[in-house]
Amino acid sequence: MTMRLYISALIAVAACGGCVTHRMSNATAERAGIATGFLNKSLKVDGKERGYVVYVPRAYDPGKKWPLIVFLHGAGERGDDGLIQSDVGLGRAIRQNPDRFPCVVVMPQCPGRVWWDEAADEIELAYQKTVKEYSIDSSRTYLTGLSMGGYGTWVYGAQHIDRYAALAPICGGGKPEDAATLAKVPIWAFHGAVDEVVKPDESRKMVEAVKAAGGKVKYTEYPDLHHNSWDATYGDAEVIKWLLSQKR
Repeated sequence: MTMRLYISALIAVAACGGCVTHRMSNATAERAGIATGFLNKSLKVDGKERGYVVYVPRAYDPGKKWPLIVFLHGAGERGDDGLIQSDVGLGRAIRQNPDRFPCVVVMPQCPGRVWWDEAADEIELAYQKTVKEYSIDSSRTYLTGLSMGGYGTWVYGAQHIDRYAALAPICGGGKPEDAATLAKVPIWAFHGAVDEVVKPDESRKMVEAVKAAGGKVKYTEYPDLHHNSWDATYGDAEVIKWLLSQKR
């Protein structure tokens, strides 16, 4: 199958008198009206209202910096509802094991019938709004995605390589000519060995190219999995631990 390559409540920490930062307990944060969980957000792209989702962990405290994961969904979650992208892949894993995700997650939605390379503004504007609205650690920002979003992770990641501490593309592919750029950050790629939608060669060739460029890249190929290799990946505590441990 030929697939096109794809490709900012409360925020500021209050300073008191001589710039003394006040940490908030969960109870204080709740009284302050800081919403947590899966939050429906919106932004305007070319004058059109677009929905996206931000996940804020229950323990969120604006008095400290939090890691940020940017998640790119697959082709089946494209649309205009601003919600479905939080039901498949990373969102599902968070709902099943929230304690594994002490981080903020932003989930933009690609419009129907286009690909992430045509919807880069959806990613960029959702990212920019999230880092403005939440206390984000710029040295611990990560990009991951599945299928169409796996392609987006390889391609959009290369275009913004200085932003990310690590990439985790799942059942996607990219441009081998981007290997020297991609080699600047740790990467862990994943694919099902019997994937008939996106052939595992798509991941293999990217992994080999990044290795040849001197990159620090890991590759997991699940011998019995078809296209859905994302549930196994995002459901693996060690994968999430690895991702959140990377730092620029």
